[in-house]
Amino acid sequence: MKNSKYLVLGLAAVVCAFVLGRAYTYKYRVQDTVVVTGLGETEFTSDLIVWSGVLTAEAQNVAAGYAEIEASKKKVQEYLAAKGVAAENVVFEFVNVDKQYTPVYNPNGSWAGQRFSGYQLRQRFTVESGEVEKVETVSREISSLIAQGVSIEAYAPNYYYTKLDDVKMGLIETASADARTRAEKIAANAGTKIGRVASARMGVFQITGANSNEEFSAGGSFNTSSRTKKARITMRIEYRVK
Repeated sequence: MKNSKYLVLGLAAVVCAFVLGRAYTYKYRVQDTVVVTGLGETEFTSDLIVWSGVLTAEAQNVAAGYAEIEASKKKVQEYLAAKGVAAENVVFEFVNVDKQYTPVYNPNGSWAGQRFSGYQLRQRFTVESGEVEKVETVSREISSLIAQGVSIEAYAPNYYYTKLDDVKMGLIETASADARTRAEKIAANAGTKIGRVASARMGVFQITGANSNEEFSAGGSFNTSSRTKKARITMRIEYRVK
Protein backbone atom coordinates (compact mmCIF):
# COMPACT_ATOMS: atom_id res chain seq x y z
CA MET A 1 0.00 0.00 0.00
CA LYS A 2 2.85 2.28 0.90
CA ASN A 3 4.59 1.53 -2.40
CA SER A 4 1.39 2.31 -4.31
CA LYS A 5 1.21 5.65 -2.55
CA TYR A 6 4.77 6.49 -3.62
CA LEU A 7 3.98 5.35 -7.16
CA VAL A 8 0.99 7.69 -7.38
CA LEU A 9 3.03 10.58 -6.02
CA GLY A 10 5.76 9.86 -8.55
CA LEU A 11 3.35 9.81 -11.45
CA ALA A 12 1.81 13.06 -10.24
CA ALA A 13 5.24 14.68 -10.13
CA VAL A 14 5.99 13.53 -13.68
CA VAL A 15 2.67 14.87 -14.97
CA CYS A 16 3.23 18.15 -13.12
CA ALA A 17 6.70 18.50 -14.61
CA PHE A 18 5.34 17.78 -18.10
CA VAL A 19 2.56 20.37 -17.79
CA LEU A 20 4.91 22.99 -16.40
CA GLY A 21 7.40 22.26 -19.15
CA ARG A 22 4.76 22.69 -21.84
CA ALA A 23 3.58 25.95 -20.23
CA TYR A 24 7.16 27.23 -20.09
CA THR A 25 7.75 26.33 -23.72
CA TYR A 26 4.47 27.93 -24.82
CA LYS A 27 5.20 31.06 -22.81
CA TYR A 28 8.41 31.74 -24.66
CA ARG A 29 7.14 30.50 -27.98
CA VAL A 30 4.37 33.14 -28.06
CA GLN A 31 6.95 35.78 -27.27
CA ASP A 32 8.93 34.91 -30.41
CA THR A 33 7.64 37.94 -32.31
CA VAL A 34 8.98 41.13 -33.81
CA VAL A 35 7.00 44.36 -33.43
CA VAL A 36 7.77 47.20 -35.84
CA THR A 37 6.19 50.48 -36.92
CA GLY A 38 6.12 51.33 -40.61
CA LEU A 39 5.69 54.82 -42.00
CA GLY A 40 3.92 56.02 -45.11
CA GLU A 41 4.16 59.65 -46.30
CA THR A 42 3.21 61.51 -49.44
CA GLU A 43 2.60 65.05 -50.68
CA PHE A 44 -0.31 66.10 -52.86
CA THR A 45 -1.97 69.23 -54.19
CA SER A 46 -5.55 70.13 -53.36
CA ASP A 47 -8.06 69.87 -56.20
CA LEU A 48 -10.97 71.70 -54.53
CA ILE A 49 -11.13 75.22 -53.12
CA VAL A 50 -13.83 76.73 -50.92
CA TRP A 51 -13.78 80.50 -50.48
CA SER A 52 -16.37 82.54 -48.64
CA GLY A 53 -17.19 86.08 -47.64
CA VAL A 54 -19.92 88.08 -45.97
CA LEU A 55 -21.73 91.13 -47.38
CA THR A 56 -22.72 93.64 -44.73
CA ALA A 57 -25.00 96.67 -44.58
CA GLU A 58 -26.21 99.03 -41.87
CA ALA A 59 -29.40 101.03 -42.23
CA GLN A 60 -32.13 102.72 -40.22
CA ASN A 61 -34.81 100.54 -41.77
CA VAL A 62 -34.79 96.97 -43.06
CA ALA A 63 -35.89 97.85 -46.60
CA ALA A 64 -32.92 100.17 -47.11
CA GLY A 65 -30.60 97.51 -45.71
CA TYR A 66 -31.94 94.86 -48.09
CA ALA A 67 -31.52 97.23 -51.02
CA GLU A 68 -27.87 97.79 -50.09
CA ILE A 69 -27.26 94.04 -49.71
CA GLU A 70 -28.87 93.36 -53.09
CA ALA A 71 -26.71 96.01 -54.77
CA SER A 72 -23.57 94.48 -53.24
CA LYS A 73 -24.67 90.99 -54.22
CA LYS A 74 -25.11 92.07 -57.84
CA LYS A 75 -21.61 93.56 -57.91
CA VAL A 76 -20.14 90.35 -56.47
CA GLN A 77 -21.94 88.23 -59.07
CA GLU A 78 -20.70 90.47 -61.88
CA TYR A 79 -17.17 90.40 -60.47
CA LEU A 80 -17.09 86.61 -60.24
CA ALA A 81 -18.60 86.18 -63.71
CA ALA A 82 -15.99 88.52 -65.18
CA LYS A 83 -13.29 86.37 -63.57
CA GLY A 84 -14.71 83.22 -65.16
CA VAL A 85 -16.32 81.72 -62.06
CA ALA A 86 -19.47 79.83 -63.04
CA ALA A 87 -22.70 80.92 -61.34
CA GLU A 88 -23.47 77.35 -60.24
CA ASN A 89 -20.31 77.39 -58.15
CA VAL A 90 -21.56 80.33 -56.06
CA VAL A 91 -24.12 80.05 -53.27
CA PHE A 92 -25.65 83.03 -51.45
CA GLU A 93 -27.23 82.23 -48.11
CA PHE A 94 -30.22 83.97 -46.53
CA VAL A 95 -29.82 87.46 -45.11
CA ASN A 96 -29.45 87.79 -41.34
CA VAL A 97 -30.99 90.90 -39.80
CA ASP A 98 -30.00 92.12 -36.33
CA LYS A 99 -31.17 95.14 -34.42
CA GLN A 100 -28.38 97.41 -33.20
CA TYR A 101 -28.43 99.36 -29.96
CA THR A 102 -26.27 102.15 -28.55
CA PRO A 103 -25.63 102.35 -24.81
CA VAL A 104 -26.99 105.45 -23.04
CA TYR A 105 -25.36 106.95 -19.94
CA ASN A 106 -26.54 109.50 -17.38
CA PRO A 107 -24.62 112.78 -16.92
CA ASN A 108 -22.93 111.25 -13.90
CA GLY A 109 -21.61 108.40 -16.02
CA SER A 110 -23.97 105.68 -14.82
CA TRP A 111 -25.61 103.41 -17.34
CA ALA A 112 -29.13 104.50 -18.28
CA GLY A 113 -30.05 101.83 -20.80
CA GLN A 114 -29.78 101.54 -24.56
CA ARG A 115 -31.22 103.22 -27.63
CA PHE A 116 -32.12 101.56 -30.94
CA SER A 117 -29.64 102.72 -33.59
CA GLY A 118 -30.64 100.76 -36.68
CA TYR A 119 -30.26 97.40 -38.39
CA GLN A 120 -27.26 95.38 -39.43
CA LEU A 121 -27.70 92.92 -42.30
CA ARG A 122 -25.27 90.14 -43.23
CA GLN A 123 -25.33 87.74 -46.17
CA ARG A 124 -22.75 85.00 -46.52
CA PHE A 125 -21.70 83.66 -49.92
CA THR A 126 -19.52 80.66 -50.75
CA VAL A 127 -17.57 79.77 -53.86
CA GLU A 128 -16.74 76.07 -54.28
CA SER A 129 -14.78 75.03 -57.35
CA GLY A 130 -12.26 72.62 -58.76
CA GLU A 131 -10.54 75.53 -60.52
CA VAL A 132 -8.26 76.18 -57.58
CA GLU A 133 -5.90 78.64 -59.24
CA LYS A 134 -8.72 80.78 -60.59
CA VAL A 135 -10.66 81.10 -57.33
CA GLU A 136 -7.45 81.63 -55.38
CA THR A 137 -6.66 84.63 -57.61
CA VAL A 138 -10.21 85.95 -57.21
CA SER A 139 -9.91 85.82 -53.42
CA ARG A 140 -6.69 87.85 -53.55
CA GLU A 141 -8.12 90.58 -55.75
CA ILE A 142 -11.20 91.26 -53.64
CA SER A 143 -10.03 94.83 -53.01
CA SER A 144 -11.52 95.80 -56.39
CA LEU A 145 -14.98 95.14 -54.93
CA ILE A 146 -14.23 97.28 -51.91
CA ALA A 147 -13.25 100.06 -54.32
CA GLN A 148 -16.76 99.79 -55.80
CA GLY A 149 -18.30 100.49 -52.39
CA VAL A 150 -19.10 96.89 -51.47
CA SER A 151 -18.96 96.29 -47.73
CA ILE A 152 -17.48 92.82 -47.56
CA GLU A 153 -15.66 90.58 -45.10
CA ALA A 154 -13.58 88.03 -46.99
CA TYR A 155 -12.00 84.93 -45.47
CA ALA A 156 -8.95 82.90 -46.44
CA PRO A 157 -9.74 79.99 -48.79
CA ASN A 158 -9.92 76.41 -47.57
CA TYR A 159 -8.34 73.66 -49.65
CA TYR A 160 -9.48 70.04 -49.95
CA TYR A 161 -8.67 66.90 -51.93
CA THR A 162 -11.51 64.84 -53.38
CA LYS A 163 -9.49 61.60 -53.68
CA LEU A 164 -8.39 61.40 -50.07
CA ASP A 165 -9.53 57.77 -49.68
CA ASP A 166 -7.12 56.75 -52.46
CA VAL A 167 -4.30 58.58 -50.68
CA LYS A 168 -5.13 56.82 -47.42
CA MET A 169 -5.20 53.36 -48.99
CA GLY A 170 -1.88 54.01 -50.72
CA LEU A 171 -0.30 55.12 -47.45
CA ILE A 172 -1.51 52.00 -45.64
CA GLU A 173 0.15 49.89 -48.32
CA THR A 174 3.37 51.93 -48.13
CA ALA A 175 3.48 51.84 -44.34
CA SER A 176 2.85 48.09 -44.29
CA ALA A 177 5.65 47.47 -46.78
CA ASP A 178 7.96 49.68 -44.74
CA ALA A 179 7.10 47.74 -41.59
CA ARG A 180 7.88 44.41 -43.28
CA THR A 181 11.24 45.70 -44.52
CA ARG A 182 12.14 46.79 -40.99
CA ALA A 183 11.02 43.46 -39.53
CA GLU A 184 13.05 41.49 -42.09
CA LYS A 185 16.20 43.46 -41.26
CA ILE A 186 15.72 42.89 -37.53
CA ALA A 187 15.12 39.18 -38.06
CA ALA A 188 18.13 38.85 -40.39
CA ASN A 189 20.39 40.47 -37.80
CA ALA A 190 19.09 37.95 -35.26
CA GLY A 191 19.74 35.04 -37.64
CA THR A 192 16.09 34.18 -38.19
CA LYS A 193 13.17 34.98 -40.48
CA ILE A 194 9.76 36.54 -40.01
CA GLY A 195 6.59 34.54 -40.51
CA ARG A 196 2.94 35.46 -40.62
CA VAL A 197 1.41 38.61 -39.17
CA ALA A 198 0.25 38.19 -35.59
CA SER A 199 -1.46 41.57 -35.30
CA ALA A 200 -1.65 44.92 -37.08
CA ARG A 201 -2.86 48.32 -35.96
CA MET A 202 -3.18 51.46 -38.03
CA GLY A 203 -2.08 54.79 -36.58
CA VAL A 204 -3.91 58.11 -36.83
CA PHE A 205 -4.23 59.67 -40.28
CA GLN A 206 -2.45 63.04 -40.29
CA ILE A 207 -2.71 65.76 -42.93
CA THR A 208 -0.53 68.83 -42.52
CA GLY A 209 0.69 71.59 -44.78
CA ALA A 210 3.69 70.61 -46.88
CA ASN A 211 6.98 72.07 -45.60
CA SER A 212 5.29 73.27 -42.42
CA ASN A 213 6.04 72.72 -38.76
CA GLU A 214 2.49 71.78 -37.80
CA GLU A 215 2.21 69.43 -34.85
CA PHE A 216 0.42 66.12 -35.08
CA SER A 217 -2.77 65.63 -33.12
CA ALA A 218 -3.75 62.57 -31.09
CA GLY A 219 -7.08 62.60 -32.89
CA GLY A 220 -5.55 63.28 -36.30
CA SER A 221 -4.70 66.55 -38.06
CA PHE A 222 -6.66 67.79 -41.07
CA ASN A 223 -5.11 70.86 -42.62
CA THR A 224 -7.39 72.96 -44.84
CA SER A 225 -5.36 76.17 -45.02
CA SER A 226 -2.53 74.91 -47.27
CA ARG A 227 -2.94 74.17 -50.95
CA THR A 228 -0.07 71.66 -50.95
CA LYS A 229 -0.35 69.10 -48.19
CA LYS A 230 1.48 66.16 -46.68
CA ALA A 231 -0.32 63.02 -45.54
CA ARG A 232 1.18 60.60 -43.03
CA ILE A 233 0.12 57.30 -41.51
CA THR A 234 1.82 54.59 -39.46
CA MET A 235 1.24 50.85 -39.22
CA ARG A 236 2.24 48.92 -36.07
CA ILE A 237 2.64 45.28 -37.11
CA GLU A 238 3.64 42.26 -35.06
CA TYR A 239 5.23 39.35 -36.96
CA ARG A 240 5.79 35.79 -35.83
CA VAL A 241 9.39 34.64 -35.98
CA LYS A 242 10.08 31.34 -37.73
